[in-house]
Amino acid sequence: MINAALEAFRDLLTPPFRTVALKVLGLTILLLVLMIVGLEWVFGYFVEWPSWIEDSIQVLGGLALVVGSMFLIPAVSSLIVGLYLDDIAAEVEKQHYPEQPPGDELPVGISIWLAIKFFFVVIGVNILVLLLLIVPGVNLIAFFVGNGYLLGREFFEMVAMRYMPIAEARAFRKQNSFYVFLCGLLIAGIASVPLLNLLTPLFATAFMVHVFKQMAMRKRIGLPAA
Repeated sequence: MINAALEAFRDLLTPPFRTVALKVLGLTILLLVLMIVGLEWVFGYFVEWPSWIEDSIQVLGGLALVVGSMFLIPAVSSLIVGLYLDDIAAEVEKQHYPEQPPGDELPVGISIWLAIKFFFVVIGVNILVLLLLIVPGVNLIAFFVGNGYLLGREFFEMVAMRYMPIAEARAFRKQNSFYVFLCGLLIAGIASVPLLNLLTPLFATAFMVHVFKQMAMRKRIGLPAA
């Protein structure tokens, strides 16, 4: 797992990833800003605040974006990966596994559906985490456990679906559920670091391609023929 993570970080620094990275970062920041602005608008539209409170909300908007991103990044990541997973995975395959046949691109409709469904699941989990803020220590544990499980499961299955049918990808993940969960905890750790968390979709996808390839080689499972 550590070797796969290091390889993924090194991948982020290579020229082929820069174009994809700029797209991912741009879209992630845009979605985060739209979500924060949307929340501010909802509160401002439906709740009458004194003028000094409205001014304070505007001043604190940037801070809210940074703090809130810790909880929003996992959900936003689920949407981003649905759009760019194949581009990222293809670059990893080309650089590290040229002797192996590449995976098949996921159908656009399936990618979008999986991303949207997972987006709302992660939002729900992180709302629960926010509600647990009143319990010292528990909220942090809940954040890492909940997002570790969800991020590990989602990124691993979406990568695995490039090489095997959906049912087999899920079965393979369940056979290795604890290891995938540990990988998810690592991704959740990246997602909890401001600014670095903007790279979560890019890192997590590259990371899980390495994880899947290593697991496949160890277990010698069948991959698509060239």
